[in-house]
Amino acid sequence: MAGRGSPGRAALNGAAGGAWRRAGGAGRGAAPGGGGGSAAMPARRSRPRRALARTPARGARTETAWREFAASFARAGMVPPAEPGLAAVEAAEGTAVLLLAPRQALTFTGKCRLRCLYGAVRLLGFAVASHHPGLPVFSPATHCALSLEALPGARPLAALRQLRAAARAAMRAHRVRRQARVKLMARFSSDCAVVLLEHLDTPVTRFLLSHSPLSRLFEPQVRPRGRREKEESSFTPEDAVLASVGIVKCSPDRGLLVSESMYLALDELIQACCAEDEGVPVVLVCGPKNTGKSTFNRYLINLLLNRLPAVEYMECDIGQPEFTPPGCVSLSSITEPVLGPPFTHQQTPRKMVYYGQTSCEQDTERYLDVMKYVFSCYKKEVPLIINTMGWVKGEGLLLLIDIIRLLSPSHVVQMDVCDWKAMAPLTPEHIHLRAGLHTKGKQQPKCKQLDVGAAESWKCSEGEDASVPQYKLLYVHPEFPRAGVAGEARVHSGILRDMSILGYLGHLQYPDIGAVLPLHSLVPYQVPFSAVALRVIHTDVAPTNIMYAVNASWVGLCCIPDEVRCQTDGPVLLTQTPVCDCLGFGIVRGVDMEKKLYHILTPVPPENLRLVNCLLLGNIAIPNCVLVGQQGIEGEIPYVTSDYNYSILGAGKLRKKKHFKRKEFTFECDYT
Repeated sequence: MAGRGSPGRAALNGAAGGAWRRAGGAGRGAAPGGGGGSAAMPARRSRPRRALARTPARGARTETAWREFAASFARAGMVPPAEPGLAAVEAAEGTAVLLLAPRQALTFTGKCRLRCLYGAVRLLGFAVASHHPGLPVFSPATHCALSLEALPGARPLAALRQLRAAARAAMRAHRVRRQARVKLMARFSSDCAVVLLEHLDTPVTRFLLSHSPLSRLFEPQVRPRGRREKEESSFTPEDAVLASVGIVKCSPDRGLLVSESMYLALDELIQACCAEDEGVPVVLVCGPKNTGKSTFNRYLINLLLNRLPAVEYMECDIGQPEFTPPGCVSLSSITEPVLGPPFTHQQTPRKMVYYGQTSCEQDTERYLDVMKYVFSCYKKEVPLIINTMGWVKGEGLLLLIDIIRLLSPSHVVQMDVCDWKAMAPLTPEHIHLRAGLHTKGKQQPKCKQLDVGAAESWKCSEGEDASVPQYKLLYVHPEFPRAGVAGEARVHSGILRDMSILGYLGHLQYPDIGAVLPLHSLVPYQVPFSAVALRVIHTDVAPTNIMYAVNASWVGLCCIPDEVRCQTDGPVLLTQTPVCDCLGFGIVRGVDMEKKLYHILTPVPPENLRLVNCLLLGNIAIPNCVLVGQQGIEGEIPYVTSDYNYSILGAGKLRKKKHFKRKEFTFECDYT
């Protein structure tokens, strides 16, 4: 991973790759946006080691405090009877064993690593059995809580004594204490499930939690005063055990509510994807904002992975992508279950194009070109799930009609409230007759005109059937509170986008260091001006001001087929935005005008950086908390000032993001 080589200058081999090299020690302390080594500060390498030494002790004290607190309730006789069938005991330091009765569910918030020791459990549609490795599970307060349910699957024909012996052997193999085994086996039944929960700490979550607005990301949200739970819950020793691992039990009504229409649609899609006939299903999911499209997609992916080795996923929602930072259209091959929100599983897709904005309203033609380019890489070997934007009004609906015509799905899942206020049913006949934004309907010839090259690509070839599209339309009506109501999401979309960027930047952290290293302490790559072309996507910038725009910016690291040629010692500027592969992202943390170098922080591996010859700057900003919360900076923070001239063209103040609230929960995030 980039950023983890030996100190000093580490040149990369190859013609293009040789341009990407590690900066020397002088630039190690510069803050993001600082010019080379001019704003350098001494790197504080001793601080992470001290923090690392304190981390285990602090964690042990926390777990001990939970255990003593629970024991005090038991001694006072204030512990109520445990929930029937549910048993949680401490297996070792930082681990717990949970026993669930058949079809019993545990709804929780927090994070942990889950391993099934006996039986089987279901989590967001994925069935976890004893042969699966430990799976990271993330249930933050920003999303609906996950539920762990015991599955009453068929057991081998064996005597109860043999099944008990198998369960005990599995717990012994994972070093579960004898006292814990005895307590669990007292409630054992042949069709129960035994699960091992381990404390989970990853570089990505450490990096996110190090920013004060997100420090309570995995803690349960407190209801506003004056509201009472319908059923008063009491703190039990089982709760203390779960809390020591990192999860907190919560009410089932805070988990995923699956409607009957969603069950029916999922069942039909699973049957279609697993049928052994000719053709592979292509499922397109559409609907307005806040109707549960992302959750539906995760559930469907997990259900398919129970039966198939892989699923393809095409992301067309540039505002809220699932596996990449915002502003991208991508095609990913998914082989592992999706058990968390987007910021927990940022990955490198098979094909990705950086569109550079969170909305395509200003340039829908380029958006369709990008989509066609990405879709052309789909090999039709495994089922494909296509996610679309929540823009379904006005031109957004017409664009969706174009997308359906272009991608020719076999199934369209339309999610909307029952009264169809947002959009009419997208039946095949409706798509056939209605004109799109750039395509013609059968009876409505008027549409926006494309340029000559784009128009040719939309024409039907000779002999192609232009009849009614053949796809199965499935309706899903979400039934969770305030579904489909604009402004009623649990968290504002801008905050979720920032969290995805932070999750991507978390891959810069060292996996073997317990403390979080500030970004300004990491060694950037040095890239000569002449090695990469430069293009600002979303607006026109004068060449004399281009470096002011690039400095301290989020850029896409792309690969264009043309060779980059530089006639002068200045930057190479592109006149048009190319549709090209994006290999990852980085922060331009400094521009050295004397040496003609960009200083770029990126987690992209060196072997992929050899292919990068283009930097695309879009309308995606670095999260404010990255700039404001820099640790170890003395004096004025670079690129953050209170001495501000509002008359400067292009300048702006950091906006406070302190919302959004759902009806009964509030999650605050203040970046200023």
